[in-house]
Amino acid sequence: MNYISTRGAGIGERHTFSDILLGGLAKDGGLYLPNQYPRVSADELAHWRSLSYADLAFEVLSKFSDDIPAEELRSLTRKTYTAQIYSNVRHEESAAQITPLKTLGVENGTTLSLLELSNGPTLAFKDMAMQLLGNLFEYTLAKHGETLNILGATSGDTGSAAEYAMRGKTGVRVFMLSPHKKMSAFQTAQMFSLQDPNIFNLAVEGNFDNCQDIVKAVSNDHAFKAAHKIGTVNSINWARVVAQVVYYFKGYFAATKSNDERVSFTVPSGNFGNVCAGHIARMMGLPIEQLVVATNENDVLDEFFRTGIYRVRGASETYHTTSPSMDISKASNFERFVFDLLGRDPARVLQLFHDVEEKGGFDLAASGDFARVKEFGFVSGRSSHADRVDAIRDVFERYDTMIDTHTADGLKVARENLQPGVPMIVLETAQPIKFGETIREALLREPERPAAFIGLEKLPQRFDIVPADASVVKAYIAERT
Repeated sequence: MNYISTRGAGIGERHTFSDILLGGLAKDGGLYLPNQYPRVSADELAHWRSLSYADLAFEVLSKFSDDIPAEELRSLTRKTYTAQIYSNVRHEESAAQITPLKTLGVENGTTLSLLELSNGPTLAFKDMAMQLLGNLFEYTLAKHGETLNILGATSGDTGSAAEYAMRGKTGVRVFMLSPHKKMSAFQTAQMFSLQDPNIFNLAVEGNFDNCQDIVKAVSNDHAFKAAHKIGTVNSINWARVVAQVVYYFKGYFAATKSNDERVSFTVPSGNFGNVCAGHIARMMGLPIEQLVVATNENDVLDEFFRTGIYRVRGASETYHTTSPSMDISKASNFERFVFDLLGRDPARVLQLFHDVEEKGGFDLAASGDFARVKEFGFVSGRSSHADRVDAIRDVFERYDTMIDTHTADGLKVARENLQPGVPMIVLETAQPIKFGETIREALLREPERPAAFIGLEKLPQRFDIVPADASVVKAYIAERT
């Protein structure tokens, strides 16, 4: 397996999984992808259906990481995906499943289900990949006697998932940027209450896109990146995306009885990393009918999939909503899909994303390329605060199930795209306690809180406030490495 950049770097060169594991952007500013997607045979699908989550993760990851010895990779997946680590399940009988599928009911001739992905240490789907990433980083660094300084940006859940995965890991420091006062109280407390000496929280005076731009600016300063051994855990990191591919297979197996059936997935989407993993699973041969992209009021992705226009929003047009992890107007992972949509033409990708930087976006509506979107199974929709409150209330009253705000966005859009006879799986993103303010508004009651998180918001918090300035962040890192 060889990896290339969406913008052309690496074509004709050799880049293994381990080569790109600790980095983020390619040297030309593009994102890494395999030179071709591995295909899964019918026999493999049949074998994978009965595997535990840990062993399924091994099978999927081994398709992309042939430079890691099989016995060592299997050990890492079995160390990661245990009932003890993913212990925050709402139903005790589901503890061994890691990602249990909860069937809500039949609507418009379609079985509607939730794939529970938030049973990890921080109660968010990001744990599914981040816990593996922490073990992969520690394994690789120890093997080569190296250290790593992780620089990341979060709109809510990535930060805590990364910090809980990396806390105490040998040879790793984490510098996490988040938009100051724009996360929920629970999300903020999860991150800022950590006192581990290898964890540094920086509250940026701006929005998430400012945080993400700083990470990209530092990653593009190749001299600084090399001197300070900078890596990333944001969804631009390929290993994180491919780790998310696993639960699409697991969800498919849970929703079907044979590999002749097709299913659809709805994915609450901001940075496009989660649904990009679904795209990769579909390219590998998983029988996915539709990939439904659900956005909130920050609907840059919905606009593209409806019109062919990708238009990045400025700060004044980026709304602070009650599903804050999707308050993103520049979807970093989207470039991976555009690369495939354009027939893997790096020159065209380079030009389009140059247009993003110079003109604020691009328009594929007039070209034949946009017509191909449906060949990849993509459709989309958007949700508002009123929609998510209605969805939270409806699902609780109808199915006795409490969902978070992002999952509510997904459910609202999923219902607009149901196809009779094709099961619809909505990817759950977090447990309701992370967004208690909106749960109280919708249900007039407190959300369920796992025992380990009682009193979290009252713990002492440790963080530094910084301006939205890459040079300030670089100086901060340099002083501590």
